[in-house]
Amino acid sequence: MSELINNRRHKRELMKELIMELHQGKSVDEVKERFASLIEGVSPAEISAMEQSLIAQGLPVEEVQRLCDVHAAVFKGSLEEYHRAAAAPQYASGHPVDTFKRENRQIEKLIEDSIIPAIESLKKSPDEEGKERLAKAFKQLWEIDKHYSRKENLLFPYLEKHGITAPPKVMWGVDDEIRDLIKQLMGPSEGSSPEKLVATAQVAINRVKEMIYKEENILFPMALDTLTKE
Repeated sequence: MSELINNRRHKRELMKELIMELHQGKSVDEVKERFASLIEGVSPAEISAMEQSLIAQGLPVEEVQRLCDVHAAVFKGSLEEYHRAAAAPQYASGHPVDTFKRENRQIEKLIEDSIIPAIESLKKSPDEEGKERLAKAFKQLWEIDKHYSRKENLLFPYLEKHGITAPPKVMWGVDDEIRDLIKQLMGPSEGSSPEKLVATAQVAINRVKEMIYKEENILFPMALDTLTKE
C-alpha cells in the first residue's frame, strides 16, 4: 500500500513539473513528448489533485486558469483513453449529470446550426445585417449562463465539501471569461469591425467547446465518482 501511495505522489510531482513547464512557455507537443508515459491513462482525480497541489504551493488560481485549455490539451488523449478503459458511470435519466450533458448537446447544436453560419455570413458580407445576425446567435447562446450557474451552485459546493477545491475555482473563472466573451458579442457592435467580431466569436465558441470537454471528461466523472464513494 505504501508503495502505491509513493507511486501516486511521484506521479503527481511529475505532473506538476509538466504543468510548470507549460507555464514557463514550453509547447504542448514538447511537453507531451517528454512526459508521454506519465500522462498515459491519467484520471480526472489525478488532474484535480495535481492542480490542487500547485495552488496549495502558491501558484495563483488565475495562472492555472490562464492555461486551463492548454492543460486540457496535454491530457486530452490520455483522458479519453482512461474513460475508454473505465466502466461507464451509471446514472438515471434526469440525474443532474444527465441534464448537464443534454444541455451540452443543445449548446453544440446551437453552435453548429446558428453561430457558425452567422460567423461565415459575416465573413462573406461584413455589413450591419451580418453583425445583427451574429449578435442574435450569441444572445441565444447566453442561455449557457443558466447551465454554468447551476454547475457552479450545485456541483461546485458539493465537490468543495469533499475537499476538491481547485477544479471548481479554476473552472468558475473560465466560465466567467466565456460569459464576458458572449456579452461582448451579443451587445451593440458599433465601433467593432466585422473582422474583430469574427475573431472574438471564434475564440468564444472554441472556449465553449473546451469547457464542454472539461466538464464531460473531468468535472462530471469526478462528481459521479465522489457521489459513488459516499
